Amino acid sequence: MSTLWDTHCHLTGYNDPLTVLEEAAQVEVDVVAVTEDPGEYRLLRARLGRRSGVTPALGMHPLRAHSFAPADLARFLRMLTEATWIGEIGLDFSPVGRATRNVQTGVFETILGDPRARSLPMTIHSRGAEKDTINRLLQTDVRSAILHWYTGPTGLVDNALAAGAYFSFNPAMTRTAKGRILLDAVPEDRVLLETDGPFTRVGTRPSRPHDLLRMVDHLATRWALPHDGVIRQIRDNQQRLHMTA
Repeated sequence: MSTLWDTHCHLTGYNDPLTVLEEAAQVEVDVVAVTEDPGEYRLLRARLGRRSGVTPALGMHPLRAHSFAPADLARFLRMLTEATWIGEIGLDFSPVGRATRNVQTGVFETILGDPRARSLPMTIHSRGAEKDTINRLLQTDVRSAILHWYTGPTGLVDNALAAGAYFSFNPAMTRTAKGRILLDAVPEDRVLLETDGPFTRVGTRPSRPHDLLRMVDHLATRWALPHDGVIRQIRDNQQRLHMTA
């Protein structure tokens, strides 16, 4: 197992995805390449082939729910037999997603209702729908859920932990008071890392998986641990997630 996992990266959003992977490999970072629909997943798998250090994730992004036909969801469910990771899925009841709330909920519940999906690690979007998302995780036997870039109230953290969920943090979150408060509220053994690249930034450029080393530096200060201690903790969390799935 590589030192760190970028559990949420939109690899197809980069102009140079293979270079991004080469940079990540140089600092021992594996990439979970999330997708937004089964077609993107299929194309990404074909492009990457058997390349090591990257895992394509089968996705149905909630903000795309209005464009999904029943055949798209059926295709997603068929592809579960070949997938090893799910993402990005979830709910988005923010102003941009509120109009498709019912459609999103139907897609999300169908995915969580499939035992093959529940047995895989999944990275979950929950913006504006944190309570609904966590309640659905509590009601189902999802083994390895990761709440990606969680922005909801910290009062729901205990419920998420009771559902067995992890929280993934990216460098952009550490620059906000809300992100830092969340990090303090989540136990160290439920923290994972992500970039959400290229949709987050480091300085003036899009973030890339090798930027996870910045997260290690931040956690070392936040947790009062040496650099190696942070890496050991994150590796333990990754291993536990992998064993649960």
